[in-house]
Amino acid sequence: MRIGAVFPQYDVLRDAADIAEFARGVEGLGMDHLLVYDHVLGVDPAVRPEWTHLYRNDSEFHEPFVLFGYLAAVCRLELVTGVLVLPQRQTALVAKQAAQAAWLAEGGLRLGVGLGWNESEYRALGVPFARRGARIQEQVALLRSLWSAPSVTARTSVEELDGVGLAPRPRREIAVWLAGKAPAALARVGRIADGWFPLEKPGAEAAARLEAVRRAAREAGRDPAGIGVEPRIRVPGRPADELAAEIGFWVDHGASHLSFSTMDAGLGSVAEHLRHLESALGTVSRGR
Repeated sequence: MRIGAVFPQYDVLRDAADIAEFARGVEGLGMDHLLVYDHVLGVDPAVRPEWTHLYRNDSEFHEPFVLFGYLAAVCRLELVTGVLVLPQRQTALVAKQAAQAAWLAEGGLRLGVGLGWNESEYRALGVPFARRGARIQEQVALLRSLWSAPSVTARTSVEELDGVGLAPRPRREIAVWLAGKAPAALARVGRIADGWFPLEKPGAEAAARLEAVRRAAREAGRDPAGIGVEPRIRVPGRPADELAAEIGFWVDHGASHLSFSTMDAGLGSVAEHLRHLESALGTVSRGR
């Protein structure tokens, strides 16, 4: 099992020095990757008092690909988007940005993508919110074509590519992982994704959704064992036995990766985040 950390976006990592300290600290703990969330915009509840979601206009999110350019220079970790809201972006531009990040990052790039849920964000970016599920499937196929072929001619419901290509193409394969828990999303993971990000807590529901992914893979003629699984486990304020039990659940259910999250826990320094991650690592052998 490969173990990483969730980049705690809006806690203490505003300055370049803090970002570098955190990334190097994660690497120094022997972790394998750094997972970064994505939002372009948040809603102002003073203007939209009905807004009850977590992320607002003052929730600080670094832009993932710009951040990856910096991280590639300060650490050797695998860099992971978990997840990039793909349907609100131009596919060819994402393909170019991901290819560049994959070149720069010594640990490689894993592109996690999802549909998102913030319709306001879609509208502000000039992209229809409807049919985003169908669009993401087209986009994943187009990304893979642009990364592998020198010249691409393709039509999607939104885009037209006539004998175009990007260079440099990635020198190693970029894995595309998906998030989601609706039946259609789980089936899509099984059909086309290299991996799945479950957001569920351990239990019967999580096991059932994982089986739905694997069933869809078998129906598509794919080997379910080849589809990675990476849950995220919140660390601060939890007893070691509880963490070990959660890790043990995912180990028993075949998880290939694991990310520890210290985000949004009121921690006041990079050092505090790293201490919690180090403590969590000590529970991994117990969970196995």
